[in-house]
Amino acid sequence: MDTESPPLPAEAPMAEVLALHARLPTLDTHVDIPWPATPDPRGETVRQVDFPKMAAGGLKAVVFIAYTPQGPRTPEGHAAAGQRAEAMLRTIRGTVPGSGNRRLVATAEALERAHAEGAFAVLLGVENGNAMGHDLSRLALWKGLGACYLTITHDGHNDLADAARPKPELGDGPALHGGLSALGRQAVGEMNRLGLMVDVSHIARTSFFHAVEASRAPVVATHACCAALRPHPRNLDDEQLDALRDTKGLIQVTAVPAFLRAPDADGKYRASVADMADHVEHAVKRIGLEHVGLSSDFDGGGGVEGWRHAGETAGLTAELVRRGFDEAALELLWSGNFRRVWRAAEAVAAEGG
Repeated sequence: MDTESPPLPAEAPMAEVLALHARLPTLDTHVDIPWPATPDPRGETVRQVDFPKMAAGGLKAVVFIAYTPQGPRTPEGHAAAGQRAEAMLRTIRGTVPGSGNRRLVATAEALERAHAEGAFAVLLGVENGNAMGHDLSRLALWKGLGACYLTITHDGHNDLADAARPKPELGDGPALHGGLSALGRQAVGEMNRLGLMVDVSHIARTSFFHAVEASRAPVVATHACCAALRPHPRNLDDEQLDALRDTKGLIQVTAVPAFLRAPDADGKYRASVADMADHVEHAVKRIGLEHVGLSSDFDGGGGVEGWRHAGETAGLTAELVRRGFDEAALELLWSGNFRRVWRAAEAVAAEGG
């Protein structure tokens, strides 16, 4: 990895790795929250991510997600999803105050300032544009509540785009729109105007290329892996990775075992930080270090041997050190590249979207 600072030796003592990890501006870009029974993250919980675990594992920042599952594409279904997304955003916001050096951040500059001042940062995201319904003003509402990105779909087609994994139980066929719908293109334009990042995780391959083409700002896949290593509908193939590189976008390699490896003989999915590092290395070799980052999808299916919860975050850093990534490279992987894409989205908004 060609960077300015020499990497630690592959077998560096763990104390040296932990010292390096403590300096990194670590950010996990996709963490779900249990709903509606949401344990307060200010204390020890059964969640994979809470503030005590973040402190123990040296995880400095996290994007907590307001996720709504795909339901009927009806006015009533859209209204219910919109109400849930807003309630989740407000609940997450309400857990930030209290004892401890924590702050809610809604800009790339605020995230950088939090790290410089030693504060833990909470970011917000919305997963599944179905919660918008046909009301583009909801995007401004979410942005005003602090959201930094919207994942266009979840599993199941919505009125914005086709999803990578249709839901036959909702009547889905292989495709609904053939990619982004006209409404989806309008939503991408409004996200650009507002400075909301466009998250292309979960969307169909056709939708992906439409979103990359439609967005004036770079897009990000906040939780995905590489189809070249593990064929899976949720993963990105090399052509998709190339499109991210060519448009200054980003893939955040995630800790979902089913995205990292095929199932074992017993049908169960098992993976480790070594598998994550394999996907990171593939993406870096294919499209360059500046287009790759890291995420967990904790409390939403993520968790691998060596990084099962936020308290074990240094385990992933240790594996990447073993692969030869130096401190400068790790800074980019852990948040530098995401901050770049966020700043690009903010710049597009400042220019008038």
